[in-house]
Amino acid sequence: MKNDVVEAIIEIPFRSRNKYEIEHASGRIKLDRVLYSAMAYPAEYGFLENTLAMDGDPLDILVIGTEPTYPGCIVPARIIGYLEAIDNGFEDYKLISVVDCDPRYNEVNKLEDISPFILDEIKNFFENYKTLQKIEVKVGKYHGKEDALKLIEVCKERYLNEQKK
Repeated sequence: MKNDVVEAIIEIPFRSRNKYEIEHASGRIKLDRVLYSAMAYPAEYGFLENTLAMDGDPLDILVIGTEPTYPGCIVPARIIGYLEAIDNGFEDYKLISVVDCDPRYNEVNKLEDISPFILDEIKNFFENYKTLQKIEVKVGKYHGKEDALKLIEVCKERYLNEQKK
């Protein structure tokens, strides 16, 4: 596998308003909630196994693709960057990637290869999707591929260190 391709485990399909979560202990998929807003997820949304982000959960990933998959699907995702966010007071970075096996994204290797509108749409989603829950989400800026790959390594190390305790 290429060094910029990871296996994303999808929890929430593209265009869904259902917030699914995979219970890590059992592997079962559970409907956590339906989004309070009239918005839907702007991309496939999931996590990277064996990572630990600053919020205490596995590292989040958005996978831009042509069609929705389903909760629990493993998608080869080519990393192109990440979006910084603070969700309810916790650092909550969102990796940005594209489906590696979708020929429509063969030429996408960095954030600049994605339509600025799509990047604005993703940012707008995270700025507003919890408004009706009265939960503050502060969205920062996008970071490029190299920074995203470093973030993955840091979260893998944090996971391994946590396993040793």
